[in-house]
Amino acid sequence: MRCRINSTMNLPEFKAVIFDLDGTLLNTLGDLADAVNYAMRAKSYPERTVEEVRRFIGNGIAKLISRSVPPDTSQDDIQEALSLFTDYYGSHMRDKTQPYEGIMNLLAGLREQGLKTAVVSNKHDSAAKALVKSFFGDLIDYTQGKTDGIAAKPDPGSLLKAAESVGADIKSVLYVGDSDVDVLTAHNAGCVCAGVVWGYRDESLLKKSGADFIVHSADELYFLIKN
Repeated sequence: MRCRINSTMNLPEFKAVIFDLDGTLLNTLGDLADAVNYAMRAKSYPERTVEEVRRFIGNGIAKLISRSVPPDTSQDDIQEALSLFTDYYGSHMRDKTQPYEGIMNLLAGLREQGLKTAVVSNKHDSAAKALVKSFFGDLIDYTQGKTDGIAAKPDPGSLLKAAESVGADIKSVLYVGDSDVDVLTAHNAGCVCAGVVWGYRDESLLKKSGADFIVHSADELYFLIKN
């Protein structure tokens, strides 16, 4: 059931599974696009399509907004658009967002297996924590979003911190994400990465980025971890 890219890799016995959030556990695209376009309308800028917003996601909200505004927008206007986005998204981030198919059963299965779970995201820390608590409760042991003092992914700092927080050696961690940024983060940290194809990037990019595994469903991911 699993698509293994690196056939020579000796897999460890996983002690923890750490996930990206947007595009991996949760489909947040609709709410992110709505918040982007609220800010664009407020600034009298052209709105962005959902597919454009999909391409812009992955490096945090500051990058999302800087990619969404027109070229040559001043830094002051970018910051104003970012504030508009943040205020709107904080009140509307659960309007359309839902877990992907099979994710709840996957997390419950990992809990039954005794594995630790965590989330590491470039989403702002307060939003990441709020969404994880709302949708997953105690199925996730630790959440780390983007905060001052911790560099954004693909810097490995947030992933290493999460592994330490759940008591797992980084080499016993599987990091699961949907983007090239996630693959780079895992490899920079020194752990195995599984790329999921249901998120915001396509399978060819995950393969090109060097994902150790490509998985096509939550069930496939569970069997990879269990076996």
